[in-house]
Amino acid sequence: MILNGARIIVESLKKEGVKYIFGYPGGAVIPLFDELFINGKELKLVSPRHEQGATHMADGYARSTGDVGVVMVTSGPGATNTVTGIATAYMDSVPLVVITGQVSTSMIGSDAFQEIDIIGITIPITKANFLVKDVNDLAYTIKHAFHLAKTGRPGPVLIDIPVDVQKAETEFIYPKQTDIKSYRPKKHGHPKQIKAAIELLKKAHRPILLVGGGCVISDAREEILKFIDKVKVPVLATLMGRGVVPSDHPLYFGGLGMHGTFYGNKAAQKADLIIALGVRFSDRITGNAKKFATDAKVIHIDIDPAEIGKNVPVDIPIVGDIKNVMQEFNKVLDFKIEYKEWLDKIRGEKIKYPLTYKKDNGLKPQYLIELASKYFPKDRIVISDVGQNQMWVAQFFDMYYPKSFLTSGGLGTMGYALPAGIGAKVGNPDKEVLIVSGDGGFQMNIQELMTIARYNFAVKILVLDNNYLGMVRQWQELFYGKRYSATEMHDNPDFAKLAEIIGIKSVKLDNPDDAEKVMKEFAESKESMLIHAYVEKEENVMPMVPPGATLADTMSV
Repeated sequence: MILNGARIIVESLKKEGVKYIFGYPGGAVIPLFDELFINGKELKLVSPRHEQGATHMADGYARSTGDVGVVMVTSGPGATNTVTGIATAYMDSVPLVVITGQVSTSMIGSDAFQEIDIIGITIPITKANFLVKDVNDLAYTIKHAFHLAKTGRPGPVLIDIPVDVQKAETEFIYPKQTDIKSYRPKKHGHPKQIKAAIELLKKAHRPILLVGGGCVISDAREEILKFIDKVKVPVLATLMGRGVVPSDHPLYFGGLGMHGTFYGNKAAQKADLIIALGVRFSDRITGNAKKFATDAKVIHIDIDPAEIGKNVPVDIPIVGDIKNVMQEFNKVLDFKIEYKEWLDKIRGEKIKYPLTYKKDNGLKPQYLIELASKYFPKDRIVISDVGQNQMWVAQFFDMYYPKSFLTSGGLGTMGYALPAGIGAKVGNPDKEVLIVSGDGGFQMNIQELMTIARYNFAVKILVLDNNYLGMVRQWQELFYGKRYSATEMHDNPDFAKLAEIIGIKSVKLDNPDDAEKVMKEFAESKESMLIHAYVEKEENVMPMVPPGATLADTMSV
């Protein structure tokens, strides 16, 4: 069958089982969008108001479903507007395929209108990227891109397609598979390493299990719960690992790191063994990495060998897919063990230093998060932006399932939550989707409120407005003598009124006495709704590990 390049792209996406495309048109992709209009009815197009919004939507879709998110934009500024979203996905190992238009092949390198070297720009933030100059290479390149994006350690892949390649014709043959000799992700752990890890576990007195984002990506929840049923070890989670072990599990002790629980941080620092599953050991987790858990042996399991030993010395490295490796662990675990004395000590610390906040005057953001956790169903998806709102959600919103908490972890992208929440709703139309944002981050992609109204997406939006860029202000308060340089946001608009003008039901909230009633109505609403909450202006996120300090230096409330 002879097809033009644009039609080949459309048919290739169908072959890959793509259901949704998040795209914004422009001159260099007119042929492609025309083919979508004529022959792409099975591919539902979601059009945002900005290409960054499109990329975050695809990201939220991918994180919440496990499928590859697809982005389609034009050349030049259309392509560069996706860069922040691509970097966000890259840092958090999110599978995306980003298709960008490009000027004609004959014009490349001439500084033509809306020409940009998007391949050069995105090399550091993609798993791979491709410039397709020959229509005969197009189908294989797309197959190749999807394979790379979703296998091994997932990540974004970019395909740059000149407009003349979209118009050129060739026979369409979609390959059944792609073979890359240099790309063979290791799926199973080495038996000797697993045996050695079990021997360490038998000798340990103060072990902890640390679950990270790799556990979510691998869908390893069942295997991990089975493991901790046999080996009753205290469990901590990174920001990306929330929900793998439910918040109400008796062995779960919350988050680790800069804003982890006081008792969790203390346990990690005193541990004699850390079993790390799918984690990066980032600075936000370890504090001062040179002084992180200095008495602990480390077993690190990850599909990406480059992460093992990168930030923290490792005693037993195991390369493999978390789900497979934990299945292998469970097969050879021929004993049950409970570290009762160790668990009792941590539980005592939890009673002594609970995760709490001062319940004095004013509308507390933590209280609103607790109420949202109470009234939204257990299987809801909550998406936080970045900053204080992110940490309060991580601390006070109970998580029961993987893929139920989405946030920009590695890059820390303000403006992520609103479009990512739209993507999550697209992928999970029957689930409640709650977007939590601060006033600063909310305004970075506020235009996507119009996307919600256009498609009538029933998402809920909670804006915590403290009139500051809160997390930066907190650092300025604690470490810079309260010099609030450029962090005041006292000219914020009326978000509720703005949402109503766009067509989204909204309510203002400033009285704590009204909070429970408003939150209940909010959670039970069948239509999109926004709460503009005027919270305490100088509330801080605690506990906190000061920059450059160790987990032992955690500051409590």
